[in-house]
Amino acid sequence: MLIKRRHGWELPEAKATPESHYLQRRELVRSMGLGMAAGAAAMALPATAFAQAKAADPSAGLYPAKRNDKYGVPAPMTAEKLATTYNNFYEFGTDKSIWRDAQKLEVRPWTIKVDGMVEKPFEIGIDDLLAKVQLEERVYRHRCVETWSMIVPWSGFPVRALVELCKPLGGAKFVVMKTLSKPSVMREQRDLLYPWPYVEGLAMDEAMNDLAFIATGLYGKPIHKQNGAPLRLVAPWKYGFKNVKSIVSVEFTDKRPVSFWEKLQASEYGFWANVNPQVPHPRWSQATEKPLGSDERIPTQLYNGYAEFVSSLYADRKAEKLFM
Repeated sequence: MLIKRRHGWELPEAKATPESHYLQRRELVRSMGLGMAAGAAAMALPATAFAQAKAADPSAGLYPAKRNDKYGVPAPMTAEKLATTYNNFYEFGTDKSIWRDAQKLEVRPWTIKVDGMVEKPFEIGIDDLLAKVQLEERVYRHRCVETWSMIVPWSGFPVRALVELCKPLGGAKFVVMKTLSKPSVMREQRDLLYPWPYVEGLAMDEAMNDLAFIATGLYGKPIHKQNGAPLRLVAPWKYGFKNVKSIVSVEFTDKRPVSFWEKLQASEYGFWANVNPQVPHPRWSQATEKPLGSDERIPTQLYNGYAEFVSSLYADRKAEKLFM
C-alpha cells in the first residue's frame, strides 16, 4: 500500500552563517592567551546550574571529543541552527519543524538491549556504554532521499566498537537496530498506517566498515533530541532514512531484515539505499541536492562522496538493488 506524505521541500527562509570554523574556536582562544580566563569564567558558574546540567545529561562533560579527520573534512559546515530545526523524525510528526515536540523525549534513564545471535544477550545503560568506548568527532556529509543535504560534526564511536562489545556469533550476517517505542511522547506512533517501531539494519561488513558510526554528540555537545538522542546510526554513504535514531535495541541475525520504509514502499526505499545520483527515485531525480542554508543546487556525489571507503562492499552485490 502506497502511503503518500507531504515532504518539506522548501528550506526555511532564515539563514545562518556556516560554521566552517566552529571547531577551531578553542584553538583560537588558546592562541589569544584567553584559555585561563575562559576556564575561570566556567568555574564561576553557579554550582546549582552545573549540577542541573549534569543531571539532565551526565555525558555532557565528554564533549567536545577529539576530531578525527581521516575521512575528510567536507565544507562548508552547516549552521547548527539549521541542522537542528529542519529534521525528519517521523515518530514526532511528518513535517520538518518537529524539534519542539522532540524536547519531550526523556533520554535518561536509557537502556539498549542486545540480543539475537550473540554469545550472551544483555542490556546496557547509555552512560555505561559511553564509559566503554572512545569518543571522537567526525565531520560527515548527510544526504536525504528528499534531496536536501547538510555537513555536520558528529561525535560518537565506530559501529565496529559496538559490534565487538556485543560479541556476535560467527553466523550473524546482519545487525538490526530499533528506535524507542513510546506513543505517549512520540505521537506519530499512534498512526497505525506506519509499521512501528522504526527498524533499520546493515550487513555485517557494512557495520564493520570504518566509516559506519554511532553518533552520541553533535556540534561539540550531546546530540540534540530531534537529531536522534541519545544515540543514532550515521552511515554517510547512504540516504538519511537508513540512519535510525534513538536506538534501544541491537539484534544480530542471519536473515536480512525488512526495514521500516521498505515495509511501506519497497520500490522506493530499498534495504541498501546507497547514494547514487545516476539512479532516480521513482518520483524525482537524485542528480542534485540543495544544502541547508543555500539557494543553490549542487551535483550529488556517488556514495555521497565516500566511494573510496565503501565501494568495495558492493563489488559482489551487483545483483542486488543497491540504489534507489
